Amino acid sequence: MDKAFWRFNLVGVINTTNYYILYLIFADTLHFYYLKAHFLSFFLCLIGSFFMNSYFTYKTKPTLKKFLQFPLTSIVNIVISTAIIFLSVQLLHLPDFIAPLFASVFPIPFTFLVTRMILTKP
Repeated sequence: MDKAFWRFNLVGVINTTNYYILYLIFADTLHFYYLKAHFLSFFLCLIGSFFMNSYFTYKTKPTLKKFLQFPLTSIVNIVISTAIIFLSVQLLHLPDFIAPLFASVFPIPFTFLVTRMILTKP
């Protein structure tokens, strides 16, 4: 596998850690509903992910156009992860602080391909 894939995964680990910390702050400290905490954390981390993937993963210059297109990389991610979190909590009765970790691994391959396409095109 190429170096960009491994850098993407490293950025993903950092971003997932940031997401989870924010999620716990929103859900446990501020007592937001778990899905609201999920969405807020996800979208805040999307900004950090854009810059980490631009500079570190693909070594490209971030532009406003790419920044505006970048959320497209997360459409499938947010749909899949939200569904898994909801089903994990509601059907499997997993604690709401475990479900986001469980849900974070499934959308990785698709997100990598779409991110590469958006950030590396001229």
